[in-house]
Amino acid sequence: MLLFSSSVFAQQFYVRGEVKDEAGNVLQNVTILQHKTGYIFKTGSAGTFGILANQQIDTFSFSLDGYDKERVVVNADNYIRVKMKLQPASVSSAKRDKLSSQIKGLGKEEQKIWMTGDETYASLLENHFVNAKKFPSTGMSLNVDRASYSNIRRFITLKSMVPPDAVRIEEMLNYFNLNYHQPDPGKIFKIKTTLSSCPWNPDNQLFYIDFSSQKLDLDTLPPSNLVFLIDVSGSMDMTNRLPLLKSAFRLLVNNLRDKDSVAIVVYGGITGVMLNTTSGKEKEKILKTIDELEPGGSTPGESGVRLAYSVARNHYINGGNNRVILATDGDFNVGMKTEAELDELISRQRESGIYLTCLGVGMGNYKDSKIQTLAERGNGNFAYLDNFKEAEKVLLKEFTQTLYAVADDVYLNVNFNPEYVKEYRLIGFDNKVGALRDSLAIIEGGEIGSGHSMIAMFEIIPTEINRGAIKDNFTTGKFADLNLRYRLPGNKVENSCSYVSNFEFISSEELDKCYHFSAAVSMFGSLLRSSTFIRNTDWNDIIVLGESATTGNNLLQKEFINLVQQAKTLYLTKPKKKKGNQDD
Repeated sequence: MLLFSSSVFAQQFYVRGEVKDEAGNVLQNVTILQHKTGYIFKTGSAGTFGILANQQIDTFSFSLDGYDKERVVVNADNYIRVKMKLQPASVSSAKRDKLSSQIKGLGKEEQKIWMTGDETYASLLENHFVNAKKFPSTGMSLNVDRASYSNIRRFITLKSMVPPDAVRIEEMLNYFNLNYHQPDPGKIFKIKTTLSSCPWNPDNQLFYIDFSSQKLDLDTLPPSNLVFLIDVSGSMDMTNRLPLLKSAFRLLVNNLRDKDSVAIVVYGGITGVMLNTTSGKEKEKILKTIDELEPGGSTPGESGVRLAYSVARNHYINGGNNRVILATDGDFNVGMKTEAELDELISRQRESGIYLTCLGVGMGNYKDSKIQTLAERGNGNFAYLDNFKEAEKVLLKEFTQTLYAVADDVYLNVNFNPEYVKEYRLIGFDNKVGALRDSLAIIEGGEIGSGHSMIAMFEIIPTEINRGAIKDNFTTGKFADLNLRYRLPGNKVENSCSYVSNFEFISSEELDKCYHFSAAVSMFGSLLRSSTFIRNTDWNDIIVLGESATTGNNLLQKEFINLVQQAKTLYLTKPKKKKGNQDD
């Protein structure tokens, strides 16, 4: 598989090869650093690579989380075979992939059976049905990330087919902030569950879990210590990159209070502090610094990260909102550092109580997005800005959701009652293939912001008792136990709250519109991923269901319908690429 950098190489030599582990398994998404140029490449789904070079003899470094780094001198006349050694558990455990969801008792070896043929082109492996009697308990990491939806919108708007692994259904649902209910006084969360029919499979059911977080009062929020870490490298010299970010940060600055403070750190041709920590009341000074930013040079991201965290630590506010806001196009070149080393750096900073928000702009396929990984490691969140309207949504309308956490390490466990549930399938929260292959991968909770609501969904294969209870209008008994675990910001004590979901089936006709709309969003994501679980669904089914669930003048929901219509036209007129020829 041939991978291209955005730069133009003199087409003199062609370096080809493959990367495998010691057992002979192909390794995809390996980071390849070309020493002569400093350019970064990735191996494809078959573990292969092809790189244009301007000299016959060159040096390359190969790195992947959990493996020893390999440095190889290559001759372009030869086919290169690289073998990577797995690191000892004591060395690599801190850098392991993080799971998005986990089924208690179900071994990763059993889940590997899901990886069949070419269906694992995507780095995300779709969750399958699980026997509730054998494995009744499953858990998921909750967060406010919603980058996937705006990135999908960009692909479709540009009339490009969406890479399957760019589709994360839980983030698509997060985007709409559906069905918010203020928690009871003194409570951080409110949980509501609903069981109804499944629109794409009438024999099955959908189990909706609706979470809402406490809405903080902006006037009483503690002061913020913010560090804007802005990529001003040459790759940012496009209208939808640095100029868009400058407009976005202007919106954020206008929301600051006098007791808040901002510093601006940049990395590009230079890495430095462009604005020392400044009070939020000096808006003109802050805005002038933002307006003067100009792109140019390479992308020394690692030094930028270190400097930004150093500035944040030097002005740390006890009990305040301490946060680095990284804004980049994803061309996050860290020189000689591997992704694993950068991840470890961010993980260490996480312990200091400094959050990390990542804003992506102008990227291509970010299935291996380094900044998304950084947000996860940095106990933060990730948004993708494809236009000014999205910047306004993330940094103005959803200001407190984006920048103020009400809980950290939020994790939900669901324990199903096998009397009513024969099998279940978690929709979204798909795990990376690499995490499932990693015997030491762990699940960690995420950050939840102020006033956020999200809907998680399970597809249920009901038992005969379940079907009979609905037929006889019998609505007693426990359907599932829910346990939500979390920490308050700046507090290491784990809290938990429990919720019992009783068996109560609601017909499709009686179901709130927000759940119909959630189902439509889920169907859209599944169709973009060519999911085998909705084979009988087409674009018109999504449009009909979505239109029936759209409420009033909700512009986001109307935009969704328009996006599905655009996708229908795109996917029905463009021939699908043959498997094996798709770019990773």
